[in-house]
Amino acid sequence: MHIEVLVEDSSGEKLLQLLLPKLLGAQGDPHTWRLHSYKGIGRIPKNLTTKADPAKRILLERLPRLLRGYGKTDGIDAVVVVLDLDKRNCTGFLQELKTLSMGCLPAPPTLFRLAIEEIEAWYLGDQEALRSAYPRVKDDVLNRYEQDSACDTWELLADAVYPGGSAAIKKAGWPLPGQIKHEWAEKIGPQMTLDNNASPSFCKFRDGLRSLTRLR
Repeated sequence: MHIEVLVEDSSGEKLLQLLLPKLLGAQGDPHTWRLHSYKGIGRIPKNLTTKADPAKRILLERLPRLLRGYGKTDGIDAVVVVLDLDKRNCTGFLQELKTLSMGCLPAPPTLFRLAIEEIEAWYLGDQEALRSAYPRVKDDVLNRYEQDSACDTWELLADAVYPGGSAAIKKAGWPLPGQIKHEWAEKIGPQMTLDNNASPSFCKFRDGLRSLTRLR
């Protein structure tokens, strides 16, 4: 089975580079996949008609055209789209995404998976991996975290592991936030185990990929 995997930013791509072999096995044995990162999530275009500049690489704005193209391409068995929920309503957003997919005939089978609130929730869901990567993590910060809650998740993780916390990262400004998120993927991602994660949204991602590949 070949899967095209779309993710909204490059730090998410880095994490998935580490997780997909754990989920699917080695590339080509038996499944294959290709990862594509974008430069933000954007919005679903009206009437599913993309007018945005392709060079800007905004995922949702490009998605209708991408799905139609994949549906016409031989050798693509499925598409997986991984997005942050952010402050959106989960049920409503998923319905919008499914409606988009159904309106993009001939789209291939498409699996949408949402990190709730942000992909950093997946790191916080595996505290053993987090502690292995950051032995000096602040327990008082972790103890106030409610898993997969809307609480400014990346900022909370930064407060737990980064000197000066999220305030120091925001004060420094870009590109530091992106660099730190890449660092988390590189340090925590290798330590993560598939079946030891308290994040419901991670478990739905994991189980969705497993179910998808069992179909072939």
